[in-house]
Amino acid sequence: MEPEHLESLYPKDSRSKEIEKILSFVREGNSCQLIAMPGAGRGNLLNCIAYNTNLRKFHLGEVDYLKYHFVLANFSEVKNRPLIDIMKFLFLEFSSSLHERRFEEEFAVVDSMFKDALSYNDELVLFQGLKKAVEYLTLEKGITVVFLLERFETYVPLVTQDFFNNLRSIRNKAKYKFSVVFSVTRALEDSLESSLLADFFEFVTDHHVYMDLLDKSGLDFRLSHLEKITGKKLSEEIVENILDLTQGHGKLTRLCLEIASSTSFSQSKDTEHFFLSHKSIRGANFEIWNFLTPDEQNDVFACIKGEKITNSFLENISLLKNGKVSIPLFSTFVKENLTEEVLGEQHISYDIQTNTITKAHQVLSDSLT
Repeated sequence: MEPEHLESLYPKDSRSKEIEKILSFVREGNSCQLIAMPGAGRGNLLNCIAYNTNLRKFHLGEVDYLKYHFVLANFSEVKNRPLIDIMKFLFLEFSSSLHERRFEEEFAVVDSMFKDALSYNDELVLFQGLKKAVEYLTLEKGITVVFLLERFETYVPLVTQDFFNNLRSIRNKAKYKFSVVFSVTRALEDSLESSLLADFFEFVTDHHVYMDLLDKSGLDFRLSHLEKITGKKLSEEIVENILDLTQGHGKLTRLCLEIASSTSFSQSKDTEHFFLSHKSIRGANFEIWNFLTPDEQNDVFACIKGEKITNSFLENISLLKNGKVSIPLFSTFVKENLTEEVLGEQHISYDIQTNTITKAHQVLSDSLT
């Protein structure tokens, strides 16, 4: 029995390509990185793995799916916390996930370990308790444990070598029955100094899973769910028009569909500017823009001006395709709201009170260790 999560209702073939690649690493006892631009749907994908029984059966088999346990931990909830709180958070999510999956016997054992380790209020004791709990599930119960670390990029600026050393220590005990999926906007080896990642480098480097923009199966479900909630059915023409503008980008597509369902939207309008007039759409586009480095922003400008640009990373995350910006709605937003002249006047500044480096409204220090 699944907990009440919308992702538990998604079709079993949602994000099939990406999930199968993730699970191929897991089956080998390796870890990997799920990489995508903001708003592409990383959280949705990880929630599907964690909470959708039919999806797990589809990929892992009617019997073998019971041999895998997925622990979802959203790192945006602990992005400014010290290591002891991170270990506590992972331990808590591990214990809670067993309860949600109705592994009552295993939950009772792990929960007891968690409460016992907490009573000492010591970082080393807490980590040893977590390691023993993973060992119990993997070595005694024969279940592969997979940590799904959602929005891990929010923790990157504070991550230490000890964090990866702890993961390596758990892996050394559990062997091929322990894996970690890091959900990030950029590869860890490009975001972190090699010394920080050294202890876990071999398990994640080049183990990249890039997300496509469009997930047709998942989109059909979300559209059906939206129509059920609003009582309004969108025409195929409107849906196709939205997809032409967003190319299936998760957040932009969802917002456009919601706007079209809740307003007096008509196909005769200038749909592109109609959507761009909404704050939520502009905010989603700003989110993509602010995630880009200055060099990448320059490449986007060059593509919009018709120059032939090659940028493998932007192509991997599907922001560029065949030398062009792949999302027309984002391209128009940049062209009409962000000029090279205006951006060139924006100064980089350091705020000693907040310890942040900014360029206009973009916080550059968020991507620095």
